[in-house]
Amino acid sequence: MSKSVSIGALCRRTLPLDCSPKEGDVRESLSSGWTSSGRTSNELSSALEHCRTLTRHHSKTFYFGSRFFPLSQRQAVWAVYAACRQGDDIVDEPGGGSAVLEEWWDATRAALSGSGFSAQHAHPVGKALRWAASQYTIPAEAFYELFLGLQMDLKMDASGQPCADFADLELYCRRVAGVIGFMIAPICGYSGGERTLDYALRLGQAMQLTNILRDVGEDLERGRVYLPQTLLDEYGVTRAMLEAGQVTPPYRALMRYLTQQARAWYTEGRAGLPYLHGSGRLAVTAAARAYEGILADLEANDYDNFSRRAHVSGPRKLLMLPGAWWEVKSQPKLA
Repeated sequence: MSKSVSIGALCRRTLPLDCSPKEGDVRESLSSGWTSSGRTSNELSSALEHCRTLTRHHSKTFYFGSRFFPLSQRQAVWAVYAACRQGDDIVDEPGGGSAVLEEWWDATRAALSGSGFSAQHAHPVGKALRWAASQYTIPAEAFYELFLGLQMDLKMDASGQPCADFADLELYCRRVAGVIGFMIAPICGYSGGERTLDYALRLGQAMQLTNILRDVGEDLERGRVYLPQTLLDEYGVTRAMLEAGQVTPPYRALMRYLTQQARAWYTEGRAGLPYLHGSGRLAVTAAARAYEGILADLEANDYDNFSRRAHVSGPRKLLMLPGAWWEVKSQPKLA
């Protein structure tokens, strides 16, 4: 835990207290550093399109929210998501492992800093991330903490044990999703300094806990249980019951407790939305509402996350937009 806190503090020191993103789009950025390194506008456009497609395919909810950013910010957000997704796939899909994850971290660090980066040999995601890092202050420390979170997945695979307690779960949610708030905040711009980053962190943790509650059945197929052992013991839920897909009253009580925790984190994280700049406020609000809607669908299905995956349909996301817009309009203007 202490190591995570120190990394988070370093990340905050790396980011400015207030951050206004550069405006523009890919065409404008191509006239500067990218083309001078010998790469073409077509290569960068292709790389960014690759990231857009990857984002849309793997996270329809995240993609939905990203559409409300201006073009340049939207493309940078897609590049960040795609880089994070690469790391996630390494620990989730066959053929990954510690060595491949180390290679991902080395390539990501090079793309962020530009040191040792070769656009000629880089993956499209690396090219897009290098461009995004040249346009916005995206902290490498946040990606390093993500790297630590992905290592937690591999350690869980090796041990076969679930998260030990709620503190472990909270740390995992911080590392694999909460720190993404540190990556996105400087892209959309923000005021309020460390307080805003803390809110962004909490909102990301809420989204990750939502994912965990949605995917209990799918994660079991990978041999993973993110539900803390202390809570499993407290509620009388065994791994055998989980593997049998038994939605018992104790299991529903556990799901209800963690759903309430996720909602508390959403409430806490939303306090930072007024500090975001421009249309980034609507983008993040729309995404947060759509993610939280997954919890409502899980509840409506009586917490059965073994036989059916909770989700929010495209039409339902659209119906949420007026509420998201009104939430933004009703917020005090703090940015």
